[in-house]
Amino acid sequence: MSDLIEKYFTSLTEDLENDRLVLPILPEVAIEVRKVVEDENATAGQVADIVCTDPALTARLLAVVNSPLYRGTAHISHVQHAVSRLGMTIVTNLVLSLIVKQLFQGKSGATAKRLHEVWEHSTQVASISFALATQFTSLDADQALLAGLIHDIGKIPLITYAEKQPELQSDSDLFDKVVNNLHPRLGATLLEKWGLDDDLISVAGGHESISRISGAKPDYVDLVIVANLQSHVGSTHPLASVDFATVPAFAKLGLDPEVSCVDIAGVAENAAAAQEMLSLG
Repeated sequence: MSDLIEKYFTSLTEDLENDRLVLPILPEVAIEVRKVVEDENATAGQVADIVCTDPALTARLLAVVNSPLYRGTAHISHVQHAVSRLGMTIVTNLVLSLIVKQLFQGKSGATAKRLHEVWEHSTQVASISFALATQFTSLDADQALLAGLIHDIGKIPLITYAEKQPELQSDSDLFDKVVNNLHPRLGATLLEKWGLDDDLISVAGGHESISRISGAKPDYVDLVIVANLQSHVGSTHPLASVDFATVPAFAKLGLDPEVSCVDIAGVAENAAAAQEMLSLG
């Protein structure tokens, strides 16, 4: 089986190197927002002008700023006010999260079903990552949310690729093994092409490395490893049988491997608020 998986990886790599593999492209609106935000003199008005060129993004931003996760005492109805309240970094991450959501849509049949399942799982991991970052680390919670959301992004081109491979379409077990084994490498490649932060690239490439040992302080990969494992508790997924006591990321976060994260005071509430936010738009 490993030889067959490597065969597909070699084929995918060759297609990628020769521009035959279609990877999702980062839309212009995201590129423009990131360029503006990188300018230390950028204003909320400049970011708002870019956001307003995309009606779907505008609607989502206003929905998010008024969600329980971010809302203040007054309802926000103008994009510039929304950018001012949320801040440049959060707005940039929201732009990327909307784009990721769109990438998991627009297909039909078996492909649509598979993409939807990955999206639902990704939002769960993102929500748990957000809650854990908020309560157990000094890491940026919004970056943790985005990290959880993109951790399985490598599955998108793989699922699309499988549409043209009869052997994968007819053998669901083989399909699952190929996707599960190859998506970290392909995900890291995709995020590199998008020019995203090294933290996010590391998450896409390393979230399946549950025995990973890094520095003394937890990082975004640790967060997503824990969130990913927690998301499979009670399921038939192979990761559901992992002994959490053997996973270094739990100790780095100061978590008791015998206690479910969602049973810790405050985690479930924060995760639910983040999940609700991701469902908007």
